[in-house]
Amino acid sequence: MIEKKDIKELIQKEETNLNNLLTKEDMFNFKSLVDELRDTWTKKQIFRTETEARISVLQDAKYPTYASKYWQCIREQNVFLENLMSLSFDYRRNDAKIKWLEKKLETEKDEYKLECYKIDLDEKLYAKANMELTAKDRMREIQMWSNLKKEFNDGTFNTKDVNLHQLESYHQIMQNKVQTLTPGSSQAEVFNVLGQLKTIEREMSDKKLLQPSQPTFGIQHKTNGSLK
Repeated sequence: MIEKKDIKELIQKEETNLNNLLTKEDMFNFKSLVDELRDTWTKKQIFRTETEARISVLQDAKYPTYASKYWQCIREQNVFLENLMSLSFDYRRNDAKIKWLEKKLETEKDEYKLECYKIDLDEKLYAKANMELTAKDRMREIQMWSNLKKEFNDGTFNTKDVNLHQLESYHQIMQNKVQTLTPGSSQAEVFNVLGQLKTIEREMSDKKLLQPSQPTFGIQHKTNGSLK
């Protein structure tokens, strides 16, 4: 039985067939690389690293407050939970097919069908190993988003209702966008950014939330959950 996430045995099992696919020189080179390829397959990057999450996803211009970063972590973590659950169903279905194929191999007499079942079984075993590797990295990213949620949850904002932080966060986002407008910006872009900013400031003024404008680029210090 193939152990979890052990690709070397699967590669070696396929060597006979690779002989038919590759030239002798390529096959010789492939065999010499089996251990290296196993290492590559095991440690390959599948999903985002923490550095990518912080810089590419939770970048300060788009998520300028701790609250906005926290709630984006919620969204990202939920996507990975949903995908992990879907992968679990695929894994169960794949396992059921493996069992079905193993039983077929015990009873099938037709040589062509027997060969097809063997190919299908090898393919399903390889798919199983890939699913296990994917599940491990999905779980790593779920845990990563959990750690980031804890980091950004500083107690200054509501963690039950996403709506409650959005006026302040969107205000800073639109201020950031205003700073990127240039004489070359299209009329539609200017109209959209300034229109949203004006609406946000009216809403904040009506709710007595509007404060004097402050710089929003970069993280110098934190006040009331805002990064300034």
